[in-house]
Amino acid sequence: MAHATTSPTTVALGEATVADYIALLKPRVMSLVIFTALVGMTLAPTGLHPVLGAISLLAIAVGAGASAALNMWWDADIDAVMSRTRERPVPAGRVAPEAALAFGITLSIGSVVTLGLVANWLAAGLLAFTIWFYGHFYTMILKRRTAQNIVIGGAAGALPPVIGWAAMTGSISLPPLVLFAIIFLWTPPHFWALALLKNEDYARAGVPMLPVVAGPQATRWQILLYAVVLVPVGLAPAFLGFAGPVYAAVAAVSGGLFVLGAVNVLRHREGKAARRACGQLFGFSILYLFLLFATLLAEHLVQSV
Repeated sequence: MAHATTSPTTVALGEATVADYIALLKPRVMSLVIFTALVGMTLAPTGLHPVLGAISLLAIAVGAGASAALNMWWDADIDAVMSRTRERPVPAGRVAPEAALAFGITLSIGSVVTLGLVANWLAAGLLAFTIWFYGHFYTMILKRRTAQNIVIGGAAGALPPVIGWAAMTGSISLPPLVLFAIIFLWTPPHFWALALLKNEDYARAGVPMLPVVAGPQATRWQILLYAVVLVPVGLAPAFLGFAGPVYAAVAAVSGGLFVLGAVNVLRHREGKAARRACGQLFGFSILYLFLLFATLLAEHLVQSV
């Protein structure tokens, strides 16, 4: 399926507002990037001046938004036929595709250069790689060609804590890589729970999501497999000594609930019960990741006082 290079002919191009350009940044996704990057920065043993740290965090957030804008530019044709995305600014005709592309490129360059000048060029290089990986490799190649698109593409969403750590230290170490692994393993079951709910949308758009290619039941088993593997990885910060007993307890309990949610998705295969199980797991998965990173952050701040 060719991507859209012009505004959908069924929608008259309207005048874009500031809110439309903010929507191009995917603010909800950006909030997760900001939070996980902040945790990576806070856990780092050395740091920047608070003002420079804040500018660095903003640059990381803007870089994430830039890749989202590039994603929306390229995926306008897909977004236009999916109920979940058809009201996005480009397919709805409020922002011209060329404007979304220029917006994404400008923010990409600005965020990378800013992070390089304010923090260091290792962090800037990682941010540039993340933007390229999501905006080009995932969006233009993986998403339309393989059912493993979310598995591989999840690396982009998992890199913010590594970038945050690198911004503070100029290096990469084990703790941020563990945080990367947690988000990387969390992404498939989180997104596949949504994909099960939106299976018809993806099929209509021609996107080879796992439920479309392998079927809903194979997807349910994959969700359970990832949930089971995620639990010990989620506990790894405590085992490796950069998280305390409170974190260990939160990770164990929430990880167990994550697995129970995945089992519930596997058990309920049809009708309202199946949709409810998927919706509950999707919602809880967001809470799970927030709890782990919030507990890490809280423990570190308490220890620092």
